[in-house]
Amino acid sequence: MRMAELEQARVAVWGFGREGRAALAALRRRFAGKSISLFCSESEARQISPLPLDGGGDGGEGEKHPSHSGIHKLPLSPTPLPQGERGLIEIITTPPNAVSLGKFDIIIKSPGISPYKSPVPEALAAGVKFTSGTALWFAENPGARVIGVTGTKGKSTTSALIAHLARSLGVRTALAGNIGMPLLDLDGQRADLWVVELSSFQTGEAGPLEVGVITNLYEEHLDWHGTRERYVADKLKLADAARTLIVNAAQPDLIERTKSHPQRVSFGDATGWHVRDGAIRRNDVTVLPLARLPVPGDHNAMNACAALAALDAAGLDAVASAPYVRNFTPLPHRLQSLGLRDGIEYINDSIATTPYATVEALHSIGQRPVAVIVGGFDRGVDWSPFVEHVARHAPLAIIASGANGPHIAQALRAVAAPRFAVQSAATLAEAVAVARAHTPAGGVVLLSPGAPSFDQFHDYAERGREFARLAGFDPAAIAHIEGLGIR
Repeated sequence: MRMAELEQARVAVWGFGREGRAALAALRRRFAGKSISLFCSESEARQISPLPLDGGGDGGEGEKHPSHSGIHKLPLSPTPLPQGERGLIEIITTPPNAVSLGKFDIIIKSPGISPYKSPVPEALAAGVKFTSGTALWFAENPGARVIGVTGTKGKSTTSALIAHLARSLGVRTALAGNIGMPLLDLDGQRADLWVVELSSFQTGEAGPLEVGVITNLYEEHLDWHGTRERYVADKLKLADAARTLIVNAAQPDLIERTKSHPQRVSFGDATGWHVRDGAIRRNDVTVLPLARLPVPGDHNAMNACAALAALDAAGLDAVASAPYVRNFTPLPHRLQSLGLRDGIEYINDSIATTPYATVEALHSIGQRPVAVIVGGFDRGVDWSPFVEHVARHAPLAIIASGANGPHIAQALRAVAAPRFAVQSAATLAEAVAVARAHTPAGGVVLLSPGAPSFDQFHDYAERGREFARLAGFDPAAIAHIEGLGIR
């Protein structure tokens, strides 16, 4: 669906997160006088008036912020327009249903809204068309050179590494997508290469891709996809859109599921980019010692291999770019060392939203004593791999917090002769205090929840900032992602 199809249609935006705001701003830029409807929560609606939707101004004049559910209208334009061209935004804070959605021709849906759950299937059956910011951008840019990156874990770091290394070669590169800058924020702009991170919510909306990268596949987002099989199938939609597909050779199931792709390349095995003998290697050639990686852990070495393989597949000189890995700025909330307090290092790995990610985080700590804080929103994933890991490789202490904390603690207490302490905490503040009490000087307090944050926080970033504050560090100093946009 092209943007032009929206001009005369009855259009609503559903959701007012980053993607929803970007969609509203893009519609405002292209169709300045068009009235648009927005389905959002009451708390989101309170943000509308002061929010600049096209990069400047304040919210314009209009009705006061809604204090109850219903329909409210505010000026959409934050800057003066010629008489008669000021469009209105209709804010609908009543939860949508098939009837209310059916009043529109096209709904621009935010990624977090599952198409498998009511009222989307009912609205589709009634003839409503759904699209997204991602789908609209790809439809508007069919000739763009795009490297699309997905995976359960590592997709943000891999995407940022690809962009960083491409820029080191002098390529004008865009970094956008699920990493923190919606594609529609860059609507109408040009780059020689686009590196786009795609969540499992977005892979079916992307394409064509010059190169697609799947870093790994584990169990996640079952609340959105419904089943693990559907989650995997949605992730693998990236393969259908990619001319060349890069996959992780360390995952046999992923290799099996993608074997029919006509141009599949693997990383992590001896025939391509892989890690061996303390270095990243390309075939038999040592390219980069692991000591030069600015991001810790074996999983990040594999992310670097994925990034270098993607550059190769795009026809760029990956070997020439490899030394610039050492200048890469690690992303926040991903095994991010906050510093020392009273001899204890605090590490923020709030992005860890699966038990597998927490296992990798513990691997990265090595032999240092560590108290790890786990738990959060319960998505129904299986914690047995984590329990099995800590039974063999015991940390100092595990503090189970959040909505699924009791479930995790119960599983841990079933371990025969455990060599770790198990403590429960109702809140993150309590968890940090308990972890600090268990950790000696020279040890580590690690936030690696293995679960989403929605039980207590807006997102993983808010959780990470609160962890920093509780540990005695400046939350504002840890939030910036380097390299977003076009450079």
